[in-house]
This record gives sequence, C-alpha cells and structure tokens, in this order.
Amino acid sequence: MTTFSQGKYALAISDRSGMAFPYNEMVREWNGAWVHMSEYEPKSPQLEPKPTSADPQALQRARPARTEFGTQDFLPFNPFTTAGNTTLTVSFPNGQLQVDDVLRFTAVKENVGGVSIAKFQMQTTLNGNITDSATTITLTDGSNFPTSGFIMIKKINSVSGLYENEVIQYTGRSTNNLTGCTRGKSAPYRGYTPPASTAKAHDSGATVYGSFKVASLIGTSYVNDANTTVTDYNSFTLTLPSAATGTATGGGFNCVISPLNIESL
Repeated sequence: MTTFSQGKYALAISDRSGMAFPYNEMVREWNGAWVHMSEYEPKSPQLEPKPTSADPQALQRARPARTEFGTQDFLPFNPFTTAGNTTLTVSFPNGQLQVDDVLRFTAVKENVGGVSIAKFQMQTTLNGNITDSATTITLTDGSNFPTSGFIMIKKINSVSGLYENEVIQYTGRSTNNLTGCTRGKSAPYRGYTPPASTAKAHDSGATVYGSFKVASLIGTSYVNDANTTVTDYNSFTLTLPSAATGTATGGGFNCVISPLNIESL
C-alpha cells in the first residue's frame, strides 16, 4: 500500500499569499484553498443564510387581555378616622384606588366620631315610581347623600332573576330630591369604568344606594433595595356629606368596601 511522507521538513506554498510555510502547518479552507493556519478564513455565515418563513399570524392559544371587575374587599380593623370636619380618612392597604373612584361601604359595625352607620352605608328607597327618562328622583330619605355623585337603584328581573341595576349620576340634591340625573351611567373603581348600565323604570320602594368619591390618596414613601424611591398608597380620604362631630377612629371588624354596583358583578 502506498504511503506518503509526513513532511516534517517540507515546505508548502500558500494558495492565498504565495509564501512558503512549514507543510505541517497548512490547512484546507472551505473553498478548497491550501493555506497556512495564520491565513485561514472561516466561511462567512452570509454565504449560507438560514431559511426563513412568513411571520406567524397569531398565537395558537391566545388569551385576550382583560380588566378584572372590581370586587368587595375587607377593610382592616377600625378603618375610619374622623377629624371633626367633613374629611374622612380610610385605611385600605394595597387598595389600588385612584382619585375620583366611586365606592360604597357595607357591614360597618359602629358609629365613628358622630358619623352614623347609616351615613357610612347610605341606603334608602325610592319615594314614587320613576320612568327610564326621569331626571329628578325623589328618595324616601336623602339626608345622608352627597349633594352630587352617583347612586345605584337595585332592580331584579322578575322572570330571569338577574340583576338589572341602574347607576345614575346626579348633579344636585334638594332635601330628598336628586336633580340633574343622567340615566344609564357607570361609576369608576380602581381607575376602570365598566360598561354603562341601562336606564329602566323603577317602582316606588326600590332600594337605592349612595356612594362616596375618593378625594385624595395618602402615600408613604421609602427607598427599596434597588435604591429607588417607592410610594405605597395605603389610605385615602373622602368628603362626608356633613361634618363629623369629633375626632375618632373606629368602624369595627371586617367592614366592607366595594364598587357602587357590586350586585351586578
């Protein structure tokens, strides 16, 4: 069988430079050229591009982005603080509320600073039937309601049993009459305004709920581990329809905060 010399002492001529180099230091390039290892050039990736295809049009199991409906939340123990005026401070850690959000309270256990449970929960009934276009609404007792804001009239379909509540915005209150009513509205909560309710006729005696509006957020700032200033908004203020008679903190255990139209969710 024919064998070749190892070429330990031989020289070879480079196909690239034409210079002589030790034979054992020569290599073959991808294009067949016989060159010294110092001259070797790998094949450019551009000479063999990876195959491409059209961009995919959609995810196989796509889920659309959505905003979750507001839900009821428990407030911490004794969440309400009065200051002897119309400002009420409410403790609500990680509540994610925003200024002008609309809310209501339920399950309040005790009076606070002269503010009665009825003033916190703002519930009454209609005094007379109303049509779906009425712009003045008469309440049985409107004394605890703000002079402007949102109400919700509770309505249950007698056939389906489903809630058909209506949210109404009003601009004025004269004793028990709410005036400047805009029918079929929706009230924002946590910065999100759900779809508008539908204007409906309501019977006398239907339950009516009032609401509060967030006036300001109270924040506490600190520097985190990344040396960044972070502000936590764990409480907020709102304006009471009438001034508290003293300074106090209370409300009891498991008071509930919720969007205005919680029954429809």
